[in-house]
Amino acid sequence: MFRSRMDHLVITAPSLEAGAAYVRQTLGVSPQAGGEHARMGTHNCLLKLGEALYLEVIAINPDVPRSDRPRWFQLDEPDQSQPVRLATWVARTDDIHAAATASPIPLGAVEPMSRGRLNWLITLPEDGSLPLHGIAPTLIQWNTEVHPAATLQESGCELVRLEGFHPEAGKVIGMLESIGFEGDFRAFELPPGQKPYLVAHIQTPGGMRQLSVPGFSPDPEAPRAG
Repeated sequence: MFRSRMDHLVITAPSLEAGAAYVRQTLGVSPQAGGEHARMGTHNCLLKLGEALYLEVIAINPDVPRSDRPRWFQLDEPDQSQPVRLATWVARTDDIHAAATASPIPLGAVEPMSRGRLNWLITLPEDGSLPLHGIAPTLIQWNTEVHPAATLQESGCELVRLEGFHPEAGKVIGMLESIGFEGDFRAFELPPGQKPYLVAHIQTPGGMRQLSVPGFSPDPEAPRAG
């Protein structure tokens, strides 16, 4: 039976500078330079959150001509009300084809991708959309012996848990069960019509912080896991 685990969090932004500034303001640390994704016309910067876990800030690379296909992570159609945000997350699996087939939520085709010396397979919806508005994960299977997080500088930050809020939280839970997910992800039901969102609780050198969207503050009336 295949298994899946949390691999990385994804912050989308109109520019790397804007995304990095949000991370720096919220967590008190700066992400380090990443690289370019030639096929997607994007680039990123990264922050280590664990032994095999990291945060990615990703944006359109203005120095690369737009390709004839939609970019991933909905970068071509950003949420104008939340231009910088924790948009989604990525789950690592040991059999991406089987996991994508098992998922009741369409995840798109499994495609090869690369950045520098890194190579991997990833699920990509044809229209560049985010599964269940980003609350369900994209799937990835690394074709490297060493996980990318192992090459990142120590940040003093560690992901404690990730929470997803969605009007159909049961679909998120069902999808995670179908891909054999093992990890601390907690899904909460939102009233119909409310916009889905993620909240990452991260222990930092300055204490516990939450990544979501700029200006986010925990709602004391919202249901919380213990």
